[in-house]
Amino acid sequence: MAVTHDVPPQLDELVSTAHRIRQAIESVIEGKSDAVRLTLTVLLAEGHLLIEDVPGVGKTMLAKALARSIDCPVRRVQFTPDLLPSDITGVSAYNQQTREFEFKPGPVFANIVVGDEINRASPKTQSALLECMEEHQVTVDGVTYRLDAPFMVIATQNPIEMEGTYPLPEAQRDRFTARVAMGYPEPTAELEMLDVHGGTSPLDKLEPVATTAEVRALIEAVRGVYVSQAVKKYAIDLVVATRHSPDLRLGASPRSTLQLVRAARAHAALAGRDYVIPDDLQELAIPVLAHRLLPSVEAQGQRRLPEQVVTDLVRRVPVPETRGR
Repeated sequence: MAVTHDVPPQLDELVSTAHRIRQAIESVIEGKSDAVRLTLTVLLAEGHLLIEDVPGVGKTMLAKALARSIDCPVRRVQFTPDLLPSDITGVSAYNQQTREFEFKPGPVFANIVVGDEINRASPKTQSALLECMEEHQVTVDGVTYRLDAPFMVIATQNPIEMEGTYPLPEAQRDRFTARVAMGYPEPTAELEMLDVHGGTSPLDKLEPVATTAEVRALIEAVRGVYVSQAVKKYAIDLVVATRHSPDLRLGASPRSTLQLVRAARAHAALAGRDYVIPDDLQELAIPVLAHRLLPSVEAQGQRRLPEQVVTDLVRRVPVPETRGR
């Protein structure tokens, strides 16, 4: 049973600001409150989001709505087979007047980078994002450039049209904190979409509801959310269980443990708590862990998805008793 205590003022402000961002996004994306909440969770956890689903369900719209709801630099990159790494990171160009090379920053030098159909670019181009996503920096011609905080990559990909695409390597997928599938809207939400989107796109009217400084403050507040030793041990137990599951030939990495705890901190903060409980980890286990796992041949034959395996592991791994902070 959790101990009741006063919520720190910064968490009250966090919940209020996050609520404004969430309302702004949901004015564009109808009936997808869970996906919107997960997107905000990843943003506050200083992570990156992979949106994967069939065409036409609002993957790019969700990414754009988040980007427009925050008053910060946003760049969109349409990934294509002929896209080069320098098209993302930038390039050093020779200035004839100064007779020196000058660095021309690429679109990755923004707070939010929307990578549309990321799996249509070659592995060489995809790998240009590895350093950016992990270390928040870019190295070009031996010179390292820091990326401003917050920095978030929101990538979309279509799992159906695989012709002419390059599947994301495991190292790339492991950089994404979570994966979300939009899914088809409910009939009532789709009917509302026809009324709202029938004339003009609500995205054109969306105004920023938070500043970059406010988002930085929210991220700082999330870092202070308390995680007990019992909850940390529970997170490790969940991840270790994926490595020993006979249904998986590749379990979750230590990086996933770290990102699971970071996401749990953000999830707790959005709920108005300054401490993490096992429920936070359980709700995030599938979006944070499933996309990193590879099923065994037997599991593939039985059509057991990694999401099902994670669900079973959450049921089996003992839950610790916690008493809040």
